[in-house]
Amino acid sequence: MTTATTARRAIGVTAPTVLLTAVASALVAAPAQAHTPAHGALPPLTALPTGAALAALVARSVPAEVAPPVEYTVQAGDTLWDIARAHGTTVAALYAANGLGSDSIIHPGQVLSLGGPAPAAAPAQAAAPAADTAGGYEVVAGDTLWSIAQQHGLTLAELFAANGLSPDSIIYPGQTLRLWAPAPAPAPAPAPAAVAPAPVVDTYTAPQVVLTDEQTGNARLIIQIGRELGVPDHGIAIALATAMVESGLTNAPAGDRDSIGLFQQRPSTGWGAPEQIADPSYAARAFFAGTAHTNGLLDIPGWQDMGFGDAAQEVQISAFPARYALWQSQAEAWLAALG
Repeated sequence: MTTATTARRAIGVTAPTVLLTAVASALVAAPAQAHTPAHGALPPLTALPTGAALAALVARSVPAEVAPPVEYTVQAGDTLWDIARAHGTTVAALYAANGLGSDSIIHPGQVLSLGGPAPAAAPAQAAAPAADTAGGYEVVAGDTLWSIAQQHGLTLAELFAANGLSPDSIIYPGQTLRLWAPAPAPAPAPAPAAVAPAPVVDTYTAPQVVLTDEQTGNARLIIQIGRELGVPDHGIAIALATAMVESGLTNAPAGDRDSIGLFQQRPSTGWGAPEQIADPSYAARAFFAGTAHTNGLLDIPGWQDMGFGDAAQEVQISAFPARYALWQSQAEAWLAALG
C-alpha cells in the first residue's frame, strides 16, 4: 500500500489521490526537530484541520472553472472569521447574507449563505470608483449591483430604493447611482386651527345719574312727544333709557359713523336728513313712529310684551343690546318725576 493511500485512509475523506496528497503534504509534516521515521513509515498526523480550514484547502485544489459554493455547513470548531477567509468573503458579508450580528452564535450543522465572493481589489493602475459629494457612485466596467451595495455597506433593497431599480435592472459604465435614498420632503406644517374670536364681553354698567338741566329738558321733550302720540308710559320709559344709552340724553352732534342727535339716528340708514335728525323733536317722534324707511317703536308688533331692552333693540339695532335694560328703573323714575 502506498503512502498516499495510507494518508487518504487516515484523513477519512473520499477525494482524488492528488488532492489528498497535497492536503497531507501541507498539513502533516513533522516538526524540523522530530526524529526522521524509518523508511516506509508514515509520520504521525498533527493538528489535522477540519471544517472551514479543511474546506479552504480543498477549495484551493478545485479547478478554477468550478463555481464556488453558495452555502456552507458549519463544522465543529468553525468561526465566522474562518469561514469568511476560507471562501474569499468577509465577516461583514456573512453578517449581511445571514442576518447575523457581532453577538450571533453559530453551531455545527447550521447552513450559512456565503452571499457571493468579496469584491476583488482593483488593479493598481485602475482609477478608484468615483463617488461624488452628493452620495453618488459612477459605475465602472465589471460592477454589479451586488458588488456596489457590498462596497458601500448597503443592501440591494436600499440601492434599488435609492435609484428606482429592480432585480431586472441593467447598469452600465458611466452611469451614476445614488448611494442613499433622497430624504423625504418635510411634511407641510399643519395650518393653524381656526380660532374663534373671543366673545365681546360688555362690562357696561348704568351709574346712578342726577340729570343736568340739558338732560332734564330733553327728557321732558321725549315725554311730551310720547304723550302726543298716545304712547303708554312703558314705551316712554323705553325711549328715555334709549336716549340715555345712545347720547347721554344730549343732542349730540355726532357719534358712531354718521350717527346724530338724541337717539344717534343715521341718515345713511333712512332716519332722515342730518338737519332733521339734529332736531330733538324730530328725533323723538321718529323713535316712536318711525319714518318712511325705518320702523319706530310703535311699528314693532308686540313690543309691549317684549322685554324692556328687547323692544329698544328692535328699533335701534345696536351692537350692545343689553345696555338698555340697565336703565329701566332710572328711566321709570324720571318719567314719574317729570311726566
